[in-house]
Amino acid sequence: MTNLEGKTALITGASSGIGAATARKLAQAGVTVGIAARRTDRLEALKADIEAKGSKAIVLEMDVCDVASIKAGVAKLVDATGAIDILFNNAGLMPLSDIDQFKTDEWQRMVDVNINGVLNTTAAVLPHMIAAKSGHIFNTSSIAGRKVFAGLTVYCATKHAITAFSDGLRMEVGKKHNIRVTCIQPGAVATELYEQISDPAVKAQMEDLRKEMTFLEGDDIANTILYAAQAPKHVDLAEIFIMPTEQSW
Repeated sequence: MTNLEGKTALITGASSGIGAATARKLAQAGVTVGIAARRTDRLEALKADIEAKGSKAIVLEMDVCDVASIKAGVAKLVDATGAIDILFNNAGLMPLSDIDQFKTDEWQRMVDVNINGVLNTTAAVLPHMIAAKSGHIFNTSSIAGRKVFAGLTVYCATKHAITAFSDGLRMEVGKKHNIRVTCIQPGAVATELYEQISDPAVKAQMEDLRKEMTFLEGDDIANTILYAAQAPKHVDLAEIFIMPTEQSW
């Protein structure tokens, strides 16, 4: 297994949910975690929690839609630790609605965060990994990156894009630069994403799902990421499709 002690990770969307859980999990494994998001108050609380347990965290105020913000955060983390060994592109939005509601501002915001945010952050971090001839990039896609669901059309489009980008990235940087790429594709997860849904009918449908099954928790995804990161260096878990046991679709 790969020893993660002394490694450095950059985690976007780290202020809550999957990002925060993964930061804690990697920190416990000896990784210095660069925790990035816009809500720095949340990040400071997470940093305090991580450091109280004897691990290391660095707060990075970052908007994945702002290239200058990303470059500044990456530079701060590299200056502090000397490297970025793991990148977890986790920041994302899910303000679901039917297409005929024409919530075009929400569509554009999803494209900006869910797609461009991943591209922007990858572009900022990848040169450091190429120079080191080593690294591991994790991208958060979804079951919506495999299937299309009514009411989730634009969100599905963004996650299909991330699934495609992840596989192409793996093919281009794996052998050439010794960089692993893993696309995480969760089913239903208990996160703050559902709070972003502005369409009452769609939000009610998503809330009803909670009564039908036990959702995954952030820790479930964090454990999966830790497992993939600790895999032997010659092993790349390229796609991980992780579902609630009760989710049949």
